[in-house]
Amino acid sequence: MSTSKPIPSPCIQQCRLDDAGQSCLGCRRTLDEIAGWPGFDEVQKQAVWARLLALPLPVVGKHCQRCGAAFRCGEGGPDGGCWCSELPAVLPLVTSGGDCLCPSCLRDTLCQAYAARGLSAPF
Repeated sequence: MSTSKPIPSPCIQQCRLDDAGQSCLGCRRTLDEIAGWPGFDEVQKQAVWARLLALPLPVVGKHCQRCGAAFRCGEGGPDGGCWCSELPAVLPLVTSGGDCLCPSCLRDTLCQAYAARGLSAPF
């Protein structure tokens, strides 16, 4: 008897096929991975997750929740990652909800978070 939790589906309920009709733009699984998921064993499901996690982040156009500036999320960082991964993580990062901040607003928010802790930002 297995006591491990079942491996969750990568589905994020944003199902839409790419232009070639071969992969979901939401979860990025192939049609074969989507169709086979219910019958896959744990090893097969882990292999799908490993492939998905190794993919580069998709580049997405966004607008800053604070200032409204347009920016691109998912590019400009080290190893092809997002530019925000170059900044130190500060938790909790309290925002007014919503989505990402633009580079300028995120830096300002991080500086304020450091200052609130009596520290100077390391960038």
